[in-house]
Amino acid sequence: MLRRFRWFAYGLIAVALLAWGGYWLGEGGMQRAGVSVPGAVSVGGPFSLTDTTGKPVTDATYRGRWMLVYFGYTFCPDVCPTELQTVSAALDKLGPDANKIVPLFITIDPERDTVATLADYVKLFDDRLIGLTGTDAQIAAAARDYRVYYAKATPKDSTNYLMDHSSFLYLMGPDGQFRALFRPGTTAAELADALRTRLQAS
Repeated sequence: MLRRFRWFAYGLIAVALLAWGGYWLGEGGMQRAGVSVPGAVSVGGPFSLTDTTGKPVTDATYRGRWMLVYFGYTFCPDVCPTELQTVSAALDKLGPDANKIVPLFITIDPERDTVATLADYVKLFDDRLIGLTGTDAQIAAAARDYRVYYAKATPKDSTNYLMDHSSFLYLMGPDGQFRALFRPGTTAAELADALRTRLQAS
């Protein structure tokens, strides 16, 4: 199963790199921050998870608002905190328009990321950030639809494991359809500008 996730992720990265290359050949102003994925590539889909209040939610729960989705885990030592700080800063830059966006942090480590753990974690970054967890099967299904790669990795001479995972931000429209992919390392200013452009065009 994890091997399948790995190939999904490799395929998505290849598509993203091709799209990114298109920008440097002269295409797409907003692609400086966002990487467009060809329509033939399916990204996202229905999910059934649990939020930090213990309430069951689905993708339809957030219909009518833009979803900014990130897959990570609370024990992540570097990239996850960095990306969540970027999301928070970008929302601040948007001002009132940020109310049109719901930022979702979906764990890929449900074994450790309980409802309570996630609730405490997301508060460290932004009160608007919603943490979602679920069963192994629910997380696997969501990750598969978003083409997210993840796998346990235990460092040598350690009893604690880390999670190796891809690190993209996914923007889903108010209709639940995939709209944009943001690469790791996108700055808060770049993300805010790209989101603002999307909101104004809708």
